[in-house]
Amino acid sequence: MKNAVVLLSGGLDSATVLALARQQNFRCYALSVDYGQRHHVELAAARHVADRLGAIEHRVINIDLTGFGGSALTDARIAVPEQETPGIPLTYVPARNTIMLSLALAWAEVLQAQDIFFGVNAVDYSGYPDCRPEYVAAFERMANLATKAAVEGKPLILHAPLQFWSKAEIIRQGTQLGVDFSLTVSCYQADADGRACGVCDSCRLRRAGFVAAGMEDVTRYSPTGQK
Repeated sequence: MKNAVVLLSGGLDSATVLALARQQNFRCYALSVDYGQRHHVELAAARHVADRLGAIEHRVINIDLTGFGGSALTDARIAVPEQETPGIPLTYVPARNTIMLSLALAWAEVLQAQDIFFGVNAVDYSGYPDCRPEYVAAFERMANLATKAAVEGKPLILHAPLQFWSKAEIIRQGTQLGVDFSLTVSCYQADADGRACGVCDSCRLRRAGFVAAGMEDVTRYSPTGQK
């Protein structure tokens, strides 16, 4: 079994990616990042998911992006949008995926792992530039120029298995692999107990995914949340 680093946010997509990596017989080391996100409770969800899906280890690295702000997720002065908006949404966090993948790359080198798993998908890349296929391919090329392991003949593979899947496909596959989606938190403004608001972009996409998959929405909503 080969080692792999899996970026694990605690949400629906990354939980499915961890399950897929485990299905492929990787020894999975789950990495979460506490970057000062508004929905900090997702880190507790990540811990539960990592434990349930058999990660070898789960680490949380602290990188405080609130010092820069520029996003509804890292600046309390910017409200989380509750209506669909055109263009790149206010929940985009500048350089977040590049920072997270760089941390995963560093840990992968230490673990002598040549595989990193990353949960971007087709729904996301329409809005976030660092979720698009060309970005994933470019980061992999950069990683194989920048690391001792790659230069010495152990190139890195950046896996983005959900890249062209709909939310419904992700939910169906995750369910087949034993993911308990009730443990996951996707909401951008979840409360302290991990209950979803039901109205942010992430909640809308998640709820539509369960509907399209023809499956029960197991998301826990706050009393004021909208199902």
